[in-house]
Amino acid sequence: MDFEQTYEVFIQFHISHRTGERKGRLLTRNFHAEKLFLKNVWWLLKGNMNDLHPEYEIMDWRGRSYFADFAWLPPGSTKWVIEIKGYNSHVRDMDRQGYCNELNRELFLQSLGYRVISFAYDDVANRPEVCVLLLRMLFSRYEPSDSPKTISKLAEVEIIRLASSLAKPIRPLDVTRHLHIDHRSAVRCLSDLVTSGWFTPVVGATGQRTMGYRLTRQAINYFC
Repeated sequence: MDFEQTYEVFIQFHISHRTGERKGRLLTRNFHAEKLFLKNVWWLLKGNMNDLHPEYEIMDWRGRSYFADFAWLPPGSTKWVIEIKGYNSHVRDMDRQGYCNELNRELFLQSLGYRVISFAYDDVANRPEVCVLLLRMLFSRYEPSDSPKTISKLAEVEIIRLASSLAKPIRPLDVTRHLHIDHRSAVRCLSDLVTSGWFTPVVGATGQRTMGYRLTRQAINYFC
């Protein structure tokens, strides 16, 4: 099935298995942002909606019902709460008490064993590749089966993660130490990342020798 068919089956399944407010929210809410996330991000990352629960009800620290945009609950694994947050409702129009409640709720969910993921609506709509990359990097820490399918892709994700944490251009030596691979393999991985637009070489004073590799401005913007 394509995305639209899968989405319709997904929503109808959850509607048919719910009652009360949990069902009513699926019938009455505007799911524009949530559907956009599924189409632009989750579908590209997973290709299915297995173990994903929309409008997932959890009691907050005050004993009140809270509905997360999604919960992803793969069997025998980490529990995830996923939120898509618009600037207006979660920043511009939020008062101080609402801001406190937002932070307290996320911390409380963490205490219940959930990992909380929040995406800005603007990224979901305009830069979904950022969301896909960040989810892939995050899930690779918890779900080995969700890691990139080849050793080279896994290495690229680790190199990007390492470069993001350094306060200087990354060198082949940094990669060899971090990944325990030889110098030639480290250079090849960095060269591939240059070709794909993630890094730019940093050359020495003579302009002939590459001294390291820096994340490109485009790549940096992905993380800002």
